[in-house]
Amino acid sequence: MASMLEYIKIILQKVSFDRRLFEKELRKAIRMLMPAEVRRLRQWCYDNYGTIHLPVLNTCFARLSSLG
Repeated sequence: MASMLEYIKIILQKVSFDRRLFEKELRKAIRMLMPAEVRRLRQWCYDNYGTIHLPVLNTCFARLSSLG
């Protein structure tokens, strides 16, 4: 059985064509995951979508950056 993090990655891949859907699903994922998983998701998002969704990533992960 896949982990929640792996499931979220699949969802984000499927909605990556649409900025608004991507942001909506990313915000939902950040709320659902444990802090360690969010850090892994953050790295994965920047690695895979940093070029096309950089403003969304910066916005969604900005609060987390300030927390450490």
